[in-house]
Parts: sequence; structure tokens; C-alpha cells
Amino acid sequence: MYNFEFTRPTDLSVAVDALKTEGAQALGGGQTLIPVLKQRLAAPTTLVDLSGIESLKGIRRMGDMLVIGGGTTHGAVAGSGDVASAIAGLTELASKIGDPQVRNRGTIGGSIANNDPAACYPSAVLALGATIETNAREIAAADFFQGLYTTSLEDGEVITAVKFPIPVASTYQKFEQPASRFSLTSVFLAKMQDGSVRVGVTGAGADGVFRHEGLEQALSADFSASAVDGVSVSAQGMSNDLHGTPEYRANLVKVMTKRAVSALS
Repeated sequence: MYNFEFTRPTDLSVAVDALKTEGAQALGGGQTLIPVLKQRLAAPTTLVDLSGIESLKGIRRMGDMLVIGGGTTHGAVAGSGDVASAIAGLTELASKIGDPQVRNRGTIGGSIANNDPAACYPSAVLALGATIETNAREIAAADFFQGLYTTSLEDGEVITAVKFPIPVASTYQKFEQPASRFSLTSVFLAKMQDGSVRVGVTGAGADGVFRHEGLEQALSADFSASAVDGVSVSAQGMSNDLHGTPEYRANLVKVMTKRAVSALS
């Protein structure tokens, strides 16, 4: 690692002020940033650790919304009865992230802010049409994710909470790369209160997380495996690496979507 200053504020306003310093970098659970620092791929002058800010943590239900603080760990989401009763797919998703060490350190805000193309949470945020709250504004999920490791967050912005609309039913089906446990291709499927079906896909897209409108339209009209069979999923725009070709990932999108349909049928 390079040398850097380290600060662990307990107040959000203090953290935001610290992040205004040139070269400052926010530290959530550190599950991505610390390995990056070890490989000398980043050299922040100051790390602002957000883990001491209690106001960023917690899970609460507010009417037809489930609100999860940006500093809430994956383990807390996986173990929450409120999450399980409101959005079962989020319980499945959080419980499948990494291993116990990762789940007890990594945070939902950190995962979303990093926007790794194989991360789990972005698929749920996009599929459910969540709203990302920061210290400065609210951002719709459709406007938040802007490509590989890129979001609409501005310098000094901190994710304070994520507001999820509560669906009728949801599930997360993960096909993981066994060495890293990241998503090779995974699908978050939600049946929404208005009768529509939404499908978020992670791990497959060359530009990161995306919704598949063809599958959504087909399943909104006919929620069945046969409806999935009738949809063409193009390999164009899919990732191509040593773990899978674009064609392989395109097929997995359909396979995982059919598993999701079966799980909710």
C-alpha cells in the first residue's frame, strides 16, 4: 500500500467535510477498496472510514417501502426478519454474497457505490426500482448506474440509505464463479404491486447491471417458464472472458430467469 491518512468520524457531516479534501476516499466495509490498495491500483491521500457513523446503519419498514441504511452490512440484511417478510429476494441475495467474513464487513452502500459488474445488490436496486438517498439528494435506480464501476455519485456524496418498494414477491437466482463467489450471471426477479414483472441481471453485461425488457414484457403477460422460452436473449453486449463467452452468458440469463420463475410459482 501507499501511505495515507486515516480518519473514522462518528458524524456524517464530519465525514462529508473530510471527503472534500483532495485525494480523499470513502471506506465502507473495505471489501473492494482494501484489495485495490494492496495491489497499488489506487493511492488516496486520506481514507474516511464510514463504519463509525451509526446513522448510516439500520433497517426499517415505512409503509410500502423498506429502507436500508447505506452502512448496513450484508450479514445484517441476510439476518433481518423485516427484510425476509418484506422482500425475500433481498434475504436470498445478501446471504449469497461472499463468505461470512465478507458479509459481516461489506455494506450495501459500498457495494452499490462501487458498482462492480458482478456485484449482487445492483440487480435488486434496478429490478425493484429503488431510490438511492445520499447526503445531498435522492437518485432513481435507473439514473444511478452508468457503466462499469461508474455511478452518478459526485465527489463527496455518501449513500445514506436505499429505499426499496416492497414487491408482491421476489427472488434472487445466482450462478456464481466458484473461486470468487461473484456473479457469473445472476437474476433478481420481482413481481411488483402494479402487476408488472421486473428482471435485473448482473454479472452478464459488458456495461454492468441491466434490466431485460423482453423478459419483463413476456413474464408480465404470462408468468411461466414457457414465456421465457419464447424470448430471444442476444449475446450482443454480454461480457466475454475466461469464465464464459457472450453466448454462454446469454443462455444463462434465460436459465436463471426460468429458475426464478419456478421459485415463485
